[in-house]
Amino acid sequence: MQDKLLKPEGVDQDVWERMLAASPVEARKIIRKGEFAAPTSGLCPGYAQANLIILPKEDAFDFLLFAQRNPKSCPLLEVTDVGERMAKICARDCDIATDFPRYRIYENGELVKEVTDVSEYFEQRDDLVSFVIGCSFSFESELIEAGIEMRHNTMGRNVPMYLTGVECVPAGSMSGNMVMSMRPIPYDQIVKAVQISGAIPKVHGAPMHIGDPSVIGVKDIDKPEFGDPVDIYPGEVPVFWACGVTPQSVVMQSRPAFAITHAPGHMLITDTKNVDLKG
Repeated sequence: MQDKLLKPEGVDQDVWERMLAASPVEARKIIRKGEFAAPTSGLCPGYAQANLIILPKEDAFDFLLFAQRNPKSCPLLEVTDVGERMAKICARDCDIATDFPRYRIYENGELVKEVTDVSEYFEQRDDLVSFVIGCSFSFESELIEAGIEMRHNTMGRNVPMYLTGVECVPAGSMSGNMVMSMRPIPYDQIVKAVQISGAIPKVHGAPMHIGDPSVIGVKDIDKPEFGDPVDIYPGEVPVFWACGVTPQSVVMQSRPAFAITHAPGHMLITDTKNVDLKG
């Protein structure tokens, strides 16, 4: 079973059809050409998708320690050498500077720009370290196979993500609150959803919270800080997973001089199969 994916607004129909049929390496090439700059949820089912944060070397150790202390939010799939923009572990022929559909540029914790290519930053400086982080989009295909609808897919929207009141464990200069993604799940499918996602800890694993959003500091479930709101039907429960957008919360609170992240929902499609992340 596969949720019917709605074409994201602004995407050419021909490009969308090619993305739906593409392998991960083919999808990355389409993205690299600048033809697709939309959310990637549901694409290349069975393959892991990934978040990103790029930091100068002087901040990289603190973030590496932060990720180690907060593995639910920041499960690392790959860390590059200083100045390296080609992935070596999670994908082949993968340019971290071009193969995410959209990036965000932060200066002193402030979002200053959103772009589709960050090559110029790697050309201007040689001290950047990239952290490729597991994404909950990765386990969605298994939830769908089990008959659990991903509402953001069927509504043609980006998954809703919330800045919660749950504090991460700080490390050096890095601190901040956890971001969580939410999917409405029918009450009788919650146990199945927990079991399926819990079997893949390298892409956030089991949910962090089930039920009342106010318990985790979410004030209005219809107003996510990132992504789009989705409908919650009678008999469904909001289920919250740790989210790889957490590093953006950390950037906004810790305020490093410079950082690059992916735009929420606009992920790297890797060559790594979800089954290989189970354990």
